[in-house]
Amino acid sequence: MNEALLQFIWQYSLYHSQSLTTTDGESVTVIHPGQRNTHAGPDFESAKVKIGNTLLVGNVELHVRTSEWLQHKHDSDEAYRHLILHVVFQQDVYLENQSFATLILSPHIPESVIRQYATLQQTTHHIPCSSQLQKVPVILRESWLNRLLAERWEMKLEEWKDILKQTAGDWQNLLYWRLAANFGFKTNAMPFLLLAKSIPVNILAKHKDQLFQLESILFGQAGFLENDFSEEYPQKLKAEYYFLKKKFNLQPIQGHLWKFMRMRPPNFPTIRIAQFAALVQKSLHLFSKIIEMSCVEEIIPLLQATAGSYWDNHYHFEDIQSRSFPKAIGDHSIHNIIINTIAPIQFLYAHSTGNLALQEQALQLLTLLPPEKNRIISEWSTHHWEASHAAHSQAMLQLFNQYCSSKRCLECSVGLAVIKKNND
Repeated sequence: MNEALLQFIWQYSLYHSQSLTTTDGESVTVIHPGQRNTHAGPDFESAKVKIGNTLLVGNVELHVRTSEWLQHKHDSDEAYRHLILHVVFQQDVYLENQSFATLILSPHIPESVIRQYATLQQTTHHIPCSSQLQKVPVILRESWLNRLLAERWEMKLEEWKDILKQTAGDWQNLLYWRLAANFGFKTNAMPFLLLAKSIPVNILAKHKDQLFQLESILFGQAGFLENDFSEEYPQKLKAEYYFLKKKFNLQPIQGHLWKFMRMRPPNFPTIRIAQFAALVQKSLHLFSKIIEMSCVEEIIPLLQATAGSYWDNHYHFEDIQSRSFPKAIGDHSIHNIIINTIAPIQFLYAHSTGNLALQEQALQLLTLLPPEKNRIISEWSTHHWEASHAAHSQAMLQLFNQYCSSKRCLECSVGLAVIKKNND
């Protein structure tokens, strides 16, 4: 038993409510357990409890042992002056001269509740309740996944709000930075973001009609033009970059930040930068175009771009490949950009402008895309939780990373359902 579990049991009434009595022998009827207080002060506020013949409304504090009341110095804390009930798992000391009643809950808690919680906490499975997922009602699963998607975006968008503050509300710049980070996927997201931040978007705008100059700026700022080259194209890129670097007083990022290991060549940062340059040339001012689009078929063409012809038979500078083919942004990458950049930025913009319809539209956009494929989604699939679309896969990633991995079962609707099911 720990205090978090005891609070969980109290909040969801996972105990036998008949024959509850205070340590003084008065009957206890819990009409409402109260609202969970996540700040300083008693654990539950506005509880409604009938003790004997008296109906009381107020605060409830919970402890595993009675002595914790004294250990935590609640007896001298004004915040606990208006307590109506002290709920404990076991009594190890008697509190004298208190204005509140004490309820010992341990005799009324089913063993199955504690046993099931222990099982969830002690399992070695990546998903603690994996063996019981099929018993979870579909309506509960769907509502929880919807909440998790919103939670995932709320976490992500807090950082994006800070970016808006830094750029005086420049939505175009936010989109430019987030697109760049997205192009790096997980492995090279940080150097890609640093690259974007090292080049003011207005400098790219001055050269948006010249792919050669865009490539020279991006590759130079990425640190890929430091070597001596034998091929004509990288030689020209290097010369052009040094001219533009001096003109705009640019400072490149460190080239060692880029990672190539354990990566498919089409995803090498060199190819991704070349594709990003092509996208910038094609449509630098994407924000005004995509902000209210609800149709995936309309968004996809705006994100389609192909790296310059030099990269048809290169993955690195001066590393010629025998097979030549255009390095276009693939459907998987475009879907990834819509999932992780376009839809969230639509949601954030809608939230900031109070447009509820656009918020819903941004969420619905993910239901029009196929689910992501990765190790975590495969794990859910193994246990017969199939993602039908990207909204599902995004929510499942949130559930796995934020709840299952740290075994926050008491804060999870699925965990609650599993524990309650075994109690029932």
